[in-house]
Amino acid sequence: MLHHLPNAVTLLNLFCGACASLCIIYGRLEWAIGLVALGALFDLLDGMVARWLNVHSELGKQLDSLADMVSFGLVPGLIVYGLIAAAWQGHWPKDLELRALPAFLLTLFAALRLGKFNLDERQTEGFLGLPTPGCTLFMIGLLGLYLSPAPGLAFLFNVGVLYGITLLFSVLMVVEIPMFSFKFKTLQWTGNEIRIIFAAISVALVVSWQVAGLSAVVLLYIISSCFIHFFKRKPLP
Repeated sequence: MLHHLPNAVTLLNLFCGACASLCIIYGRLEWAIGLVALGALFDLLDGMVARWLNVHSELGKQLDSLADMVSFGLVPGLIVYGLIAAAWQGHWPKDLELRALPAFLLTLFAALRLGKFNLDERQTEGFLGLPTPGCTLFMIGLLGLYLSPAPGLAFLFNVGVLYGITLLFSVLMVVEIPMFSFKFKTLQWTGNEIRIIFAAISVALVVSWQVAGLSAVVLLYIISSCFIHFFKRKPLP
């Protein structure tokens, strides 16, 4: 019976993603933020539970990608679709639904990334490209900033900037830049230095900036991964 537990946790991630999608469509954006965060937690826990129980199956791998496709593929597309539509509303309301459709590039590239990940045996210890949860958490942070505007950051919701963010994060999901993973093999400092330091800074950013801090965390993750790869020239743990 216990060997089904990781898959049950994965399905909870899928449930959160489906509910978050409905919340975005019906304008319950605060609920959507909480559901995506909960889905990301389940996405982290399913692998931990599988390793704890020493249970690994092809079904679990496929379920994980299917759940991620909703929680971290459809959801960010819906978020950015709404932001772009809102940006066009005040300038050119005609055909704004069509003008916002490029937001779903995020969904398409998320599907491409998840498909590549399932076939790529190189991504067992780290990642090549930005993981789909990272993209979604950035968009959640952006949504938080939209709901609680900060001085000097209104430019982020300019139509051109939103299109640029969409294209950038679509590419980041499939470009083969090594990025470190959050898999703790042990609870010791040695071998986990990067993860522990990053986790501490991430908590500080979210405590300081609340939901908008998630976008800063993702940017920090991308920059630090690039720094490690391009400047230190050593394999990521």
